[in-house]
Amino acid sequence: MQRFLLFPAHFPSIAHFALMAQGQVVFEVEDNFQKQTYRNRYHIYSPNGLQVLTVPIQHTKTDGHQKTKDVCIDNSMNWQKQHWKSLETAYRTSPFFEYYEDELHPLFVKKFSFLMDFNFEAINLLLEFLQIDPSFEKTNSYQLKPENQKDFRQLINAKKGIELPFEKYTQVFAEKHGFLSNLSILDLLFNEGTNAIAYLERQTVNL
Repeated sequence: MQRFLLFPAHFPSIAHFALMAQGQVVFEVEDNFQKQTYRNRYHIYSPNGLQVLTVPIQHTKTDGHQKTKDVCIDNSMNWQKQHWKSLETAYRTSPFFEYYEDELHPLFVKKFSFLMDFNFEAINLLLEFLQIDPSFEKTNSYQLKPENQKDFRQLINAKKGIELPFEKYTQVFAEKHGFLSNLSILDLLFNEGTNAIAYLERQTVNL
């Protein structure tokens, strides 16, 4: 089985989960946090087209890099309520939103201190939804050129991943804005439900 090196994002792109459905995943947890990546954001399909939802983080007052695993969420902003409202607006009429909402909603109520804790709790729930083997590894140190695994850490770059040309599936607002590829895994789940895993297994991820 192939081993893929990925960053853990909470509601990552379809490309992330295509790899998770097709091989053994190793999550990079020793990296330095970078802005404008899927580390703390995800793309959904809203009535107005592509929408970016961002989890606010607390910025450090000291100079230098901060490891992603040490990044704290800024809960002074009611981001969870805003995100859930956006998801309802975007997907309430999708075929499978109601199927998942009762188990998903607690993630938007429970308070998380660390971004990484939120990310992994969301990932574990998504793996359960998709019935993908929840076993994965975590890195012990950061390696620029890792051995014995394919490096797909570039997928965390929001600008890079959104361009991947995946197979089309039915989307709520496609007649208005066209098909949007490689959105958050939530888009695929809400639109395809139990068919999502078969879709993921068919996709090829090339960078």
